Amino acid sequence: MKFPGQRKSKHYFPVDRRDPLIPQNPLLTELGKAYVVGIDQTLVDIEAHVDEDFLNRYGLSKGHSMLISDDVAERVYEELKNNNMVVSEFAGGTIGNTMHNYSVLADSHSILLGVMSQDIRIGSYAYRYLCNTSSRVNLDYLQPVDGPVGRCFTFITEGGERSFGINAGKMDHLDVAHIPEAIIKEASALVITAYLVRGADGTPMKDAAMTAVRYAREAGVPVVLTLGTRFVIDENPQWWRDFIAENVTVLAMNEDEAEALTGIKDPLGAADKALDWADMVLCTAGPIGLYMASYTEEDYKRETTHTLLPGVIPEFNMFEFSRPMTRAKCRKPARIYSHISPYMGGPEKIKNTNGAGDGALSAVLHDMVANAYHRMNVPNSAKHMSEFLTYSSLAQVCKYANRVSYEVLAQSSPRLSRGLPEKEDSLEEVYWER
Repeated sequence: MKFPGQRKSKHYFPVDRRDPLIPQNPLLTELGKAYVVGIDQTLVDIEAHVDEDFLNRYGLSKGHSMLISDDVAERVYEELKNNNMVVSEFAGGTIGNTMHNYSVLADSHSILLGVMSQDIRIGSYAYRYLCNTSSRVNLDYLQPVDGPVGRCFTFITEGGERSFGINAGKMDHLDVAHIPEAIIKEASALVITAYLVRGADGTPMKDAAMTAVRYAREAGVPVVLTLGTRFVIDENPQWWRDFIAENVTVLAMNEDEAEALTGIKDPLGAADKALDWADMVLCTAGPIGLYMASYTEEDYKRETTHTLLPGVIPEFNMFEFSRPMTRAKCRKPARIYSHISPYMGGPEKIKNTNGAGDGALSAVLHDMVANAYHRMNVPNSAKHMSEFLTYSSLAQVCKYANRVSYEVLAQSSPRLSRGLPEKEDSLEEVYWER
């Protein structure tokens, strides 16, 4: 596994080049080391240039998002392909994006649970999904279905206005029988999204997701929840607060979702409130950057050397050099916070906002799994004098998440095509030395 860390220092754990002072753990080799499991609604994002006649012909509303049937989706896709109107086809899905990005960053394997069309034609959307997913993402546990995976069409008309057609296909048909109990209980983290728990009526996805969460909780595996959209949370905020308090270790959200969940508009205040229910919180806040909040043991608090920052919590980053822990593992829990402004002020031109939050979460997961991997290999290390959630300090995880988010914003796809550079190609290398 490639380890997260400062860019100028060696940040690989000695795996290929064996260290004679560290006994190698044969169990890790047998099980494939530490890994993360994610459950997703498998879907493909399809972008195409069309005219208004096209939208009218298929009953689509300009500038709006509409659900479309399997039959309409097939006819739309066929016409787009036959007339070379498709601009891009990307594998999508919040968790699918996160698993892919995690595997690219960590150069290590992850496992994706969901559905996949059992009959795949070369060039089709299901084929594109497989092609655009890292080979490090294990897809062997996908459930085969007789029908299409989900499709999200983005129709761009003259003037650049976007309209959306969403077809669920069979993406909500993952059943409990395809949730591998042993795989989840051996994982370093289980990642789900709020969309799963909301599953469509008459589909088994919600039961499958809840079963996976139960397996993870029974084994003490951290459950990571990303909220996805504020509209899901707005339907019943209290239900989500109770669900998070009972099941979730790490919560990821943007400022809109945070406001829907907590009723607090300020992202720092919302992250602080969310600690009432979760153990670690990631809150992206667009051009403001991102915030992280967590717990640590009072005796292990480490003061920052950075400038103390103002906010609804004065000097809130005072102890951001501390490492996160779950509240249950702390004798005297103390809340810690960190913030980072957009890397290099943000991209000069933002090509894609879709997936920036998923990129940030993948960095957090990388640091969490790296910690689990190191603990398995070197259990007596001073790094593991207590059960920490991450390998790095909250401030360093915050920086890493922000850096990956920048990389996604600067490209067209929500999925990384390569890992971060070993050494930054700019004078901003000092970003990693602060």
